[in-house]
Amino acid sequence: MTTLFPLNSQTEAATEALLDAAFGRDRHGRTAYAIRTGMRWLPELSYALLDDADEFVGLLQSWPVALHRDDGAQTPLIMVGPVAVMPERQGEGFGKLLMDRLILDADALADAPLMMIGDPEYYGRFWGFSADATALWRAPGPVEQRRLLARDVPRAATLETIGGRLGPRQNP
Repeated sequence: MTTLFPLNSQTEAATEALLDAAFGRDRHGRTAYAIRTGMRWLPELSYALLDDADEFVGLLQSWPVALHRDDGAQTPLIMVGPVAVMPERQGEGFGKLLMDRLILDADALADAPLMMIGDPEYYGRFWGFSADATALWRAPGPVEQRRLLARDVPRAATLETIGGRLGPRQNP
């Protein structure tokens, strides 16, 4: 049996070790890191997954970011990811469990739409993420446009197709 805990129940060293195992030590050069640079992950929407032996096997982090629109305004967003699972435990449904919990909590708590860089066929099918509103978004690094995904949440304004550059949120 697996159990979800707040991510801040784990040490920073354990979190970094899991991320290194899942994505490699060179992960800091990825575009997602540039989008959220200088931000702290959101404790209320970030989780640790422990297995029945209390081993830390997965995590999901969410971050305050924004679309810095071409008209000068900022649209707050919540960046989902990374969703990380220990390589030897991938394929056991842990990522889906983490995402299911995030969507449940985000629909109840989030005050900004969700965004992520991910596979639209997977994240769209299960959780309603799409690239419909992101066609004019730019990232501070390489990314396939079709992989810039967004999802509205009940407590936030509906996303419109507006141009802008993704980056850290001003005054999160």
